Amino acid sequence: MSSVSVRIPTILRTYTGGESEVKAEGETLRAVVADLEANHSGISARILDDAGKIRRFVNVYVGDEDVRFAEGLDTPTPAGTQISIIPAVAGGCAPPPARRTPRARAEV
Repeated sequence: MSSVSVRIPTILRTYTGGESEVKAEGETLRAVVADLEANHSGISARILDDAGKIRRFVNVYVGDEDVRFAEGLDTPTPAGTQISIIPAVAGGCAPPPARRTPRARAEV
């Protein structure tokens, strides 16, 4: 089995005892997620949906590669690889507040 490092986002650290990075075992991302669940109960439900697919608003990278554009959960995870779990951030940039122009003063 290959050992990998998994970066855990703040929102999921309650499952890892506050740890920002944990070790996991597995030849594929699917196996790594299963190992995470075995060692950090409940975490996989935050990563995978009820159909067993990566949740829509969760991005997972194996190295620098987004697994959605690779082989998904079947993406290989060679020993020493760093895996990053990144929740998508919703929303956008609010428009700047309207500028108020100074009123012209009446001349006396």
